[in-house]
Amino acid sequence: MVRWMAVVSGFVVGLLVSVLGLALPVIGQIGGGLIGGFVAGWLAPGGFGSGAWHGLLAGAFGGILLAGFIVISTTVLGVTGVVDPVAGLLGGGGLVAAVVFLSVLLAIDSAIGGAIAGVVRS
Repeated sequence: MVRWMAVVSGFVVGLLVSVLGLALPVIGQIGGGLIGGFVAGWLAPGGFGSGAWHGLLAGAFGGILLAGFIVISTTVLGVTGVVDPVAGLLGGGGLVAAVVFLSVLLAIDSAIGGAIAGVVRS
């Protein structure tokens, strides 16, 4: 079961560290993912697997929110007739799949931080 408070807390901490780490472009972003994932893994009950899962979700949370926004906006545009409903659905679906895939791929550092926290805490 997902502890959403742990995921959101890890996301917020990772976002803050990443924003503060803009002075060190590569180290700041990787550090933000690791620290945010660590916080999510620490707050989630369980061991290695639970920490890695919550860290991955915390790291990918922004991309998942973006995918939800894309789904809602393409649905609204299709229903109102601004775009062809079928084209909006197909194009939006492909874009959502790409955004979710990339957000999970880029959240691997958060999953590593969460796994470390899960092992340390258990």
